[in-house]
Amino acid sequence: MKFNKIAFIASDAKDAQKALKELSKIYKNTKVDDADIIVALGGDGLLLNVIETYGIKNIPIYGMNRGTIGFLMNIYSKDNLLERINNAIVTKVSPLEMEAYDISNKKFKGIAINEVSLLRQSRMTAKVSINVNNKKRLNELVCDGVMVATPAGSTAYNLSANGPILPINSKLLSLTPICAFRPRRWTGALLPKTSIVEFNIKEPEIRGVSATAGNLEVRNVKKVNIKLSIKLSFKLLFDTESSLEEKFINEQFSS
Repeated sequence: MKFNKIAFIASDAKDAQKALKELSKIYKNTKVDDADIIVALGGDGLLLNVIETYGIKNIPIYGMNRGTIGFLMNIYSKDNLLERINNAIVTKVSPLEMEAYDISNKKFKGIAINEVSLLRQSRMTAKVSINVNNKKRLNELVCDGVMVATPAGSTAYNLSANGPILPINSKLLSLTPICAFRPRRWTGALLPKTSIVEFNIKEPEIRGVSATAGNLEVRNVKKVNIKLSIKLSFKLLFDTESSLEEKFINEQFSS
């Protein structure tokens, strides 16, 4: 497919807004519903928001860094944009689906490209039991939190919590504790991508825990189910010299 109609979406950052004006003068800025490609201008946070908002429309997304880290972004340049886009490598990423129940038994659903994370809400540690594929794997994790990360998200919060970097095309999920107190030496697990993970919160009224998936945060959860979506798949475009696979390899050798 050849891309011609670009929809530019920019963050509120000064550099992103400047780039939006600059590119809109050179290339026509098309409405999202009429576009065949979205160019996101900002940082990784903007890109994730664009994916969650517009990815379901099956429109490929090409990001250019006008934020800070920009790990999931391409280098910004106003030159030869259509040529870069049409020569880019397409990487498909699937999100996690979260189904959370709070202490009043209200159900919430959300998706996350990077990770679904649980965090304690107070001075008291969280106590979480972990089931994988309907089998209890850990009776009690005493911790600040716990997360399930996709390969795409393995270099983000997951890595900061000492979780492993997963190759972008691997068929794995990372189950990673956040500041585990007991079991003290438990560092998490690698799970097949088909796994269904269930977190049950012990004493949820006393030891409050929140669950976050993308832009959705649910407070005072008592149970959270997580699985990789088999229906949703989003297309991200990367320049040939800085493919997402190459970025992940480089990240493992960075100091």
